[in-house]
Amino acid sequence: RVAAAAQLRPSAPETVAALRRLGVAEVVMVTGDHEQTAQAIGRQAGVSDIRAELLPEQKLAAIRELKERCGMTAMVGDGVNDAPALAAADIGVAMGGAGTDAALETADIVLMADDLRQLPYTVHLGRRTLAVIRQNIAVALGLKVLALVAAVPGWLTLWLAVFADMGATLLVTLNSMRLLRVKE
Repeated sequence: RVAAAAQLRPSAPETVAALRRLGVAEVVMVTGDHEQTAQAIGRQAGVSDIRAELLPEQKLAAIRELKERCGMTAMVGDGVNDAPALAAADIGVAMGGAGTDAALETADIVLMADDLRQLPYTVHLGRRTLAVIRQNIAVALGLKVLALVAAVPGWLTLWLAVFADMGATLLVTLNSMRLLRVKE
């Protein structure tokens, strides 16, 4: 008789805890591994909802059910069996170093270093990026409205319009560059 056990990535418990600190409501383990192995690894990682011995179509069904119940859903995977679920998730994340071509091509995000600790950083960066995008849209539209209001009484000259347009472009670009300072 031969037994094999999957290994827990050392960074998994740290990653799950960091995701919870970021407000990720639920972390679910969806795996094709044997039930006992999955339960042991899931408990060590700090995951309470563990779904094991799943075939690719069952993983897909699990992701669909989670999307219905929880809303926005992300899936992290690296194998051919994960590709359908990666595609169905709102955000598919593939582990680049160990990932199969199917997983890498299907995913929205690829973690090239195969480091799970990059996942919370990616979530944080994504949220900051959305905030900056919203700010940029507000600034650009605000300047356009100001230019329109100034045009009605005839205060907006051609040079002032060009300056306002270029100013908006510069403000939006400089605001976006703040994302370069986001650290792990």
